[in-house]
Amino acid sequence: METVRSQLQGTLNIVRFNWHLYLLAFIGLIILSFAAYFSEGLLRPIFLAAATVSFLTLFVSLAVSFYVYDLSGFYDLKWIDGISIPESGKTANISAGFDETTELLKKKFPMSEISAMDFYDPEKHTEISIERARKAYPAQSEIRRITTANLPFENNSFDTIFLIFAAHEIRSFEERRIFFAELSRIVKTDGKIIVTEHLRDAANVLAYNIGSFHFYPHAAWCKIFVSANLLIKQELKITPFVTTYVLEKNGISY
Repeated sequence: METVRSQLQGTLNIVRFNWHLYLLAFIGLIILSFAAYFSEGLLRPIFLAAATVSFLTLFVSLAVSFYVYDLSGFYDLKWIDGISIPESGKTANISAGFDETTELLKKKFPMSEISAMDFYDPEKHTEISIERARKAYPAQSEIRRITTANLPFENNSFDTIFLIFAAHEIRSFEERRIFFAELSRIVKTDGKIIVTEHLRDAANVLAYNIGSFHFYPHAAWCKIFVSANLLIKQELKITPFVTTYVLEKNGISY
C-alpha cells in the first residue's frame, strides 16, 4: 500500500482504470473533427460544434478529477477533523476492490484499531475499472474479505465505519439495503458510519456528463439510510463534487 501519493496519481489512475471510455471519447472527437474539416455548408458548423462540445466534456471531466483527487487535499483527510471521532477505538475501513485510505487512516488515528475490509465480489460487482484497479494495486494480505449480505461481526462492534468512494459500487438497491442494515447492526449505538461519495447532482453532471449516472442522487442515499434505521447527523461538502454523510443509529436498534 502506498502511503505517499504521487503527483497526478488520482487523475492517472482514473484514466488508467477507465481507459476504454477515454479512448472512445478520443476516437469520437477525431471523427467529429475530420467531419467538420471535410464537410461543407450547414454541416460544417454542426460538426464543429459537436467536436467542441466533445472536447470540452473530456477536458472538464479530467480537470475536475485532477482538482478532486490531486489538488483539493482530499487524501490529507483534514476534512475528517470536522467530524467527532474518538482518537482511539475500533474502526472498520470498507473498500470495494481498491483501498487507498487504510494506511492514511492509520496515520491519522494511530491509537485506533483499524481493520481493512473488502466486499468486492466479481460475480456481483462487474465494473471493469475495479478489475483493473485490483490488478494494478493487489489487495494487501491483511485486508479481510467480507460479503455485503452477512458481515461477520457481533452487534455493536465498531466505533467508526468508513466507506470512502466504495458504496456506489453496489449497483443493486436490494444489496445496498441489506448491506447498510448490516452496517447499522455492527456499529455501536453511539458510533458513526462515514460515507463519502460523488452524487448525481448538478455539479457532477456538469463535470462528468453521462459518467455521473454511475453515481446515486441524494434521495437514493436517503432512502437507503432510512431503510437501515440510520440518521444523517452531518452532511459535509468536501468539494462541490464530493459529499460525506455522517450517519448514526436512529435510536437503539440492537
